[in-house]
Amino acid sequence: MREKHGRNTCLVHRDGARLLAGGGCPLTANSRAHSRRQHTEAEGPVEVDLKRLEGEDDGIVEVLMCRLKARNALGHVFVSQMRELLSTLSNDSAVRVVVFRSLVPGVFCAGADLKERALMNDTESDLFVHGLRSLMTQIALLPMPTIAAMDGVALGGGLELALACDLRTAAYSAQMGLIETTRGLLPGAGGSQRLPRMIGMTLAKELIFTGRRVGGQAALEMGLVNRAVEQNQTGDAAYREALSLAREILPQVRIQTHFYLSATAQTLMHCFSSRQVTEMCLFQVDIGSAMAIERMCYARVIPTRDRQEGMAAFIEKRPPRYTGE
Repeated sequence: MREKHGRNTCLVHRDGARLLAGGGCPLTANSRAHSRRQHTEAEGPVEVDLKRLEGEDDGIVEVLMCRLKARNALGHVFVSQMRELLSTLSNDSAVRVVVFRSLVPGVFCAGADLKERALMNDTESDLFVHGLRSLMTQIALLPMPTIAAMDGVALGGGLELALACDLRTAAYSAQMGLIETTRGLLPGAGGSQRLPRMIGMTLAKELIFTGRRVGGQAALEMGLVNRAVEQNQTGDAAYREALSLAREILPQVRIQTHFYLSATAQTLMHCFSSRQVTEMCLFQVDIGSAMAIERMCYARVIPTRDRQEGMAAFIEKRPPRYTGE
C-alpha cells in the first residue's frame, strides 16, 4: 500500500485501485498499535483504514472500508483489521464522532465472505460467526456516537454492521436487507436482535423471513435509517449526509454524550429458527442474553443440509434447492 497525505486529501493506492478520500489524514495511534499495523500491512493489503479529519472537523474520524475485489465482504483479514482499529478508537479521547463509510463504489458492505465460509468446518463457522457478533458488539459499545453511511448495498452482515452504529444515513439507491434466510442461514451477528428493537417486531419478522431488500426511501419510512437522500454523481451522497450529521453532533459531543452512551449500553446489557430468535428479543430479554440465544440458534443451523446447499448455490451461482433438512 502507498499513501500520499495532504491537509485536504488522502490518496490511497491499494488492490490496484486508486481511491480518493476527501479531507484529512490517517489516524495516528500509539507506537504499539502502529507496530501492529505495520505487521498487518506486511501480511496483506489494507482492507480497513482510519482517517482523522482536520480543521473545523477535528474530532471526526472515518472508518474506511476498502476491500475492493470482494465488495467489503467480512473475511478474516477484514474483521481482524476492523477489530484492531476499533480498539484504537475506543482508547482515543480525541475521537468524538465516528463515520463508517465505504471506498468501494456502489457498496457499503456485501456481508459475510461466503467463499471463505464454504471452506470452514462446522466448528470453524461457529467460531467465526461468534467473532462477527463480537465485532458488532465492539462497534455498539464505542464510547462516542457512530454513523453508518450506506451509499450502496448493505446485505447480511453488512447491514448488521450498520445496525450496530448509533445512526444511519442512506442513498435512495442503496439496497439493504438481512438476506441470510435466502442462503439457508439466519442473521447471526446481532441482526435478529437489533432490527426488531429498531423497527418493531412485526416488520422485522417480515424482512427476516423473506430476506427482502429495501431501498433508502423505504428504510427511512420504516425507521431503519435516520436520513435518506438522492444519490449524487460522485456516488457518496449518504457519506456527505453522514458528515453533515457528524458536524451537527460535534459541538455537543463532550462528557454528556459519553455518559448517555454508557448509560444506554449498561441498560441494554442488563434486554432455533428465525421465528424463535426474533420472538426472544425486543426487550423480553436483555441484549446480552439475546445474543447468547442468537448464537445457540445459529449453531443449530450450521450442520444442516440446507445451510450447505445455500453455500453451494451461492458459489455455483444457481438458485438453492432446500429440503428442510
